[in-house]
Amino acid sequence: QADLAESGGGSVQAGGSLTLSCSVSKYAFTNYCLGWFREVPGKGREWVAAINNDGATVYSETWKGRSAISKDDATYVMRLRMNNLKPEDTAMYYCATDQPHYCSGGYWRFLVPLDKGQGLQVTVSS
Repeated sequence: QADLAESGGGSVQAGGSLTLSCSVSKYAFTNYCLGWFREVPGKGREWVAAINNDGATVYSETWKGRSAISKDDATYVMRLRMNNLKPEDTAMYYCATDQPHYCSGGYWRFLVPLDKGQGLQVTVSS
């Protein structure tokens, strides 16, 4: 069990930045790929970024160049910094874990994650 605990999120104006944090169990931090996906009612799920257990990162095309995912080996916390936010980024954002081989090869083969958090609302106003 990953024991995912998310924090961050909230409301921001377009062009602003937010950082989402996700605390995970030591086992999940060491053995799984950690990532974020977002969900908008009626539009389905879309993966944002992921960081593998070896530290390799992958970003969706939407987020390349305006986000940074990282993890802290001392605290077992994974973070996603989102910059230049747009109104269309408004969504519920979820921290998730997945098998490492799903997050290799330059993208996240996002299907059904092993586990996910409760979600964080991110609202971007114009």
